[in-house]
Amino acid sequence: MPQLHPGEEFGMVEYDENQRGVHDYRDRYAGLPVLEVDPEEEAGELPAPDSVAWRLSADVYDSERDYAETFAWFLERVDTTKVTAIVIGAWEEAYDTSSDEVIRLLADNAARFPALRSLFVGAMMSEECEISWIQQSDVTPLLEAFPLLERLEIRGGEGLVLRPVRHGALRMLRLETGGLRGAVVRAVAECDLPALERLELWLGVENYGGDATVADLEAILSGVRLPALRHLGLQDSELEDEIAAAVAAAPVVARLETLSLSMGVLTDVGAEALLTGQPLTHLRRLDLHHHFMGDAMIKRLRESLPGVEVDLSEQEGGDDDGDGVVWRYVAVSE
Repeated sequence: MPQLHPGEEFGMVEYDENQRGVHDYRDRYAGLPVLEVDPEEEAGELPAPDSVAWRLSADVYDSERDYAETFAWFLERVDTTKVTAIVIGAWEEAYDTSSDEVIRLLADNAARFPALRSLFVGAMMSEECEISWIQQSDVTPLLEAFPLLERLEIRGGEGLVLRPVRHGALRMLRLETGGLRGAVVRAVAECDLPALERLELWLGVENYGGDATVADLEAILSGVRLPALRHLGLQDSELEDEIAAAVAAAPVVARLETLSLSMGVLTDVGAEALLTGQPLTHLRRLDLHHHFMGDAMIKRLRESLPGVEVDLSEQEGGDDDGDGVVWRYVAVSE
């Protein structure tokens, strides 16, 4: 079995805060080596159920084995009462078929997974299915069926639904999308999540369904329902300057240890709002990678936050089509 590597502990599960962009989670997840479930491989001895993160998937195109068959094999061969981490990759025709069955199978069998603490749904790379093509569904049943779940990550915003719930154990929620709908953002804000320490929202672009506004973020920025929050990521947005201005005066910021406004269209305007707003010197890390700030502003940020680890990598310049209009792009959209 692969050996675990030392890393930052996130409660009972490991989280790499420096990981960026879309990751496939084929090697490690939640501090554990990943093992792909393949019913077609010759039967052999399986590792201890709690020593790996189990990856369940089917081929998106021309799949000879559907996801339900893989899941049934998993239930039959593995002592799922000891499984702590699951990565759900692709399911057949994920560009056209929603995750409804994938989520239903897991929720309906929740009693067989009492130790499950970490779950990723939709860990597909672009060669399998573009993030904006992934058809999600209502993920609320996962929170309702697994009251002890600590980490939930969803990739894909098309069809994504969340209803406001109370969940007393969830410590990390991450929604990776090329376009996150305002209804989902408002639902997150209306959830009662007293243990949540890390919240990451990839807001995306309007062309791919990202209609969330800064007003939709108000309840999150107030921090009223998020008393334990110590990391906030409002990322990958066309509205990053507006978000930065709202963050500059947000009550929740004072209790944060790390903040990410990365992957979006952050310019000198948004950076100026951050510098002239409430102090950020208490932060341990400020992630602004993939941005459109000028050299002078980058210098000011570094000088103004000497004790903060500030990630200002991936300085972008935008595209000028010759008529004076500069086009700027988020890191992840399609």
